[in-house]
Amino acid sequence: MLEEVKSTNITWHAGDITREERERRNGYKSVVIWFTGLSGSGKSTLAHAVERALYDLGCHTFVLDGDNIRHGLNKNLGFSPADREENIRRIGEVAKLFTDAGIIAMTAFISPYRADRDKARAVAGDGRFIEVYVKCSVAVCEQRDVKGLYKKARAGLVPEFTGISAPYEEPLHAELIVDTAVEGVDECMARVLGVLRERGIIG
Repeated sequence: MLEEVKSTNITWHAGDITREERERRNGYKSVVIWFTGLSGSGKSTLAHAVERALYDLGCHTFVLDGDNIRHGLNKNLGFSPADREENIRRIGEVAKLFTDAGIIAMTAFISPYRADRDKARAVAGDGRFIEVYVKCSVAVCEQRDVKGLYKKARAGLVPEFTGISAPYEEPLHAELIVDTAVEGVDECMARVLGVLRERGIIG
């Protein structure tokens, strides 16, 4: 159902300004940094720390946060496997548009299924997708439980909750794995910037 194409008689219009031109002016490359992990693992916290560091370096950045996106663009989606798939599909497409505009786009979504993350990687294009696995055990995430979601999930009040009643498929080939149970935010942020430098995204 989600793969059904309903738009017909349409033509892609390429802009006059290329992504490469924008990158030359910016002095860095645009990329999607995809933070994935359990609820409470620290995805949003890390994404915003990286955004601040990149902003201070003069980069144009934006964080697409899971909860924020569900307030608007994806407010018609729930948490069933099909809705989760569509949620990530839309974000992958939006993130790609951001990179076309010369922006470093960061996403902070649980994105529990490998296949969905792989599709987002394919949409971003070769060398334009950096997957960061924000690793943290269910036990530690549950201890944090900033939003009180694990408690509700344990009580059966939140159906299909990742890590409790729904699966999380760990990345097999993430560009970076950070363990927020033992690494601080600044340390994780520095490691993300290190990967960006190694890959020539930033100087």
